[in-house]
Amino acid sequence: MLQNSIFQFLTQLKENNNREWFAENKKAFQTEEKLAKTFFAAVYADLEKIDSLDKMQVFRIYRDVRFSKDKSPYKNHFSVGFNRAKPLLRGGMYLHIENNESFVGGGFWEPNVADLFRMRKEIETDASELRAIIAEESFQKYFKTLEGEELKTAPKGFDKTHPDIDLIRKKQFLLTRSFTNKEVLSANFQSEVIATFKAMRPFFDYMSDVLSTDLNGESIY
Repeated sequence: MLQNSIFQFLTQLKENNNREWFAENKKAFQTEEKLAKTFFAAVYADLEKIDSLDKMQVFRIYRDVRFSKDKSPYKNHFSVGFNRAKPLLRGGMYLHIENNESFVGGGFWEPNVADLFRMRKEIETDASELRAIIAEESFQKYFKTLEGEELKTAPKGFDKTHPDIDLIRKKQFLLTRSFTNKEVLSANFQSEVIATFKAMRPFFDYMSDVLSTDLNGESIY
């Protein structure tokens, strides 16, 4: 289980986001980082029992400020990513621990040009399977809707009057579920994280089928 000290540290870091304070509190950071990594590893171990994964990626707390107006040197959260084993399995999973802002996420954050075009063509051809997945009870319980950035109009080469243009316009296909601090600190948080990732599987499996085949349904691998 995670402890309330993780939120105490992250709150203090947010209020003192500078290198001097961080240096003075480096030991506290290392303690909380170790606990977070232990929890992330436990989640990864549970996920490996139900899916095929690449290695997990624990994100560093140091921000890349080179191209950002916000020059705060540190993130106010701990986070980790899990990717399914490519090329046949697609979809990334993400766990974010932040004071009053924790969430589980997943989907396709930055699909490359070829993958995004293939997704859009599949939706253009027949969106019924994807619509059915979104309408499923489990999907609605955990996510409600597909999120993510989208174009204001139709992508080039697609009909803006298409009945599924709301899906075709998407540049990202994301699923998120938020958690309160109390939920994060509860004894069943790990099982809830796994249950949330499991609820993504029909969507992931659909997109895996799409991205591993051509428009005729023939495997490209």
